[in-house]
Amino acid sequence: MADTEATLLRQFPLFLPQNREKTVYEGFISAQSVSLLALDVLLLCFQGRDFHLRLLLPKDLQLKNARLLCSWQLRTVLNGYHHIVQQRMQQSPDLVSFMMELKMVLEVALKNKKEPHELSPPPKFYSSLIGEIRTLGWDKLVSVDPCFSTIKLKADVSGREHLITVKLKAKYPAESPDCVVDFPVPFSVSWTPQSSLISIYTQFLAAVESLKTFWDVMDEIDEKTWVLEPEKPTRSATARRIVLGNNVSINIEVDPRHPTMLPECCFLGADHVVKPLGIRLSRNIHLWDPENSLLQNLKDVLEIDFPARAILEKSDFSMDCGICYAYQLDGAIPDQVCDNSQCGQSFHYICLYEWLRGLLTSRQSFNIIFGECPYCSKPITLKMSGRKA
Repeated sequence: MADTEATLLRQFPLFLPQNREKTVYEGFISAQSVSLLALDVLLLCFQGRDFHLRLLLPKDLQLKNARLLCSWQLRTVLNGYHHIVQQRMQQSPDLVSFMMELKMVLEVALKNKKEPHELSPPPKFYSSLIGEIRTLGWDKLVSVDPCFSTIKLKADVSGREHLITVKLKAKYPAESPDCVVDFPVPFSVSWTPQSSLISIYTQFLAAVESLKTFWDVMDEIDEKTWVLEPEKPTRSATARRIVLGNNVSINIEVDPRHPTMLPECCFLGADHVVKPLGIRLSRNIHLWDPENSLLQNLKDVLEIDFPARAILEKSDFSMDCGICYAYQLDGAIPDQVCDNSQCGQSFHYICLYEWLRGLLTSRQSFNIIFGECPYCSKPITLKMSGRKA
């Protein structure tokens, strides 16, 4: 009995007993459907599929008196094979044998009964794609799925690698494919029935080139300053939270189309620290020169030098939350700071919100909560926003 159970678990790991008596089994049976793809050579496309089923056994565990409940997908595939399934249930010596035979029947049914959307395109579809990739250059190809429905291409521009994923539709090239890129702006492809992978790649390269200045700006920030958020920025990320000092930072939102212009700026930190920075920004805004880099302009108008990566470590600025004692909480980092110059402790927004809400001495006026700092007991305020739980 133990050997049979071990074999069943090994062959069908997603089909498990639901009670101690092992009279109820439920889970999934996996089967493969095979498609032939005609290219310069012959390829087999294996597509694995999982089907949900439930088996109810009598107390004596005899299969001949069992009841098989199938999902509608499985019933659809096995339509016309029900008598065979019933016959195998009556004659199989044990559950493992029945499940093996059911899997064989299912794979035969899948092979003989392809759904319309699973039909393979004609050979010309694949030979045409192979020709397009060959013209484009095999060095541009990153990957292609076995059925040639998803193709990933790359472009190396200015020392940066950019990827585009092309998802072909059933009527390609009559129907425009979907394209996925990591851009800070929307990317749409101009398409006609005469278009090809080459025209997509050409438009992709043009879009990459148009965003070169934006990525130059962001790369300089990432290389020369300490960025708190995002920790691992993608090519589509337009925001950076940059360290200015202990418990003070600036969050900038860069316009991808005009990356050297003054970005949206928001200072984060205690009032006695960030207010002078805001005053300098207003006073020196006329010094902003689009011909200079964004980072240099920030230095000029704020009259500061950003903490250098070569000298200081990120841990020098990454203070844990004074309530939960963690730096990251659900992806967020501490962004609320006590205004007391003798304290300056930082907190996660949600931690401080829950703390102040639990204090009997706290009070609320409109969307601002007034309370006491958990560390120094001096007055602290929190402006409520959509982030609260």
